[in-house]
Amino acid sequence: MSRPAKPTVVLVHGAFADASSYAQVVPRLIARGLDVVAPAVPNRSLIGDAAYVASIVRQIPGPVVLVGHSYGGAVITVAGTEDNVKALVYLAGYALEEGESLGELQGRFPDSDLAAALVRTPFPVEGSTENGTDVSVRPDKFPAVFAADVDVRLAEVLAVSQRPLAAQAFADAAPAAAWRTTPSWGLVASSDRTINPDVERYGYQRAGMTTVEVDSSHLVMLSHPQRVVDLIEEAVRAVSA
Repeated sequence: MSRPAKPTVVLVHGAFADASSYAQVVPRLIARGLDVVAPAVPNRSLIGDAAYVASIVRQIPGPVVLVGHSYGGAVITVAGTEDNVKALVYLAGYALEEGESLGELQGRFPDSDLAAALVRTPFPVEGSTENGTDVSVRPDKFPAVFAADVDVRLAEVLAVSQRPLAAQAFADAAPAAAWRTTPSWGLVASSDRTINPDVERYGYQRAGMTTVEVDSSHLVMLSHPQRVVDLIEEAVRAVSA
């Protein structure tokens, strides 16, 4: 009997970050013989970002384990309905219900420290006379709010190179919830000051996920990469069994 195909791990970054936020995770996964894809998410709208990630997933032959950090959790909730997605892994992420937006889920809980550290900046929208709004984190607040347990020199680099999130992404309602039909794992960053950890717990519990808690800042992939890899490998083993 032939062995099941080894899944490809697709790492979806969140808001105020880019694919380099997985820099400590990627080499560990590759060392275990796994194929890894870490796309650059546009961070323009939940619907558009999910469609972009789904288009990448569709081009991958064989099964996929889809991993989402932070806002990336909302993205994989929608993009994870692709037929070859066999597992979802949420890292300090939003696990939305169908028809729910980021703003709605977050609004059920007290604000984190992030709310007072956000900056809103207009940007031109192609084909429109109206500006969009980019949301980012004040660079001087970024290390403490986003990356408290990451080397401060690295946190300062991340602060000035962050990828903003368009405000539209907070308002888009998820058209699907892939966790309803796909095995899912969730990691709660219990010292998270970017997303209230109770938002993470609530979404994971509602979805019936296998859940672990790590005493970590929001950027758990950089501060506790081995814990992240262990959870991804658990999902990989389940898919490969």
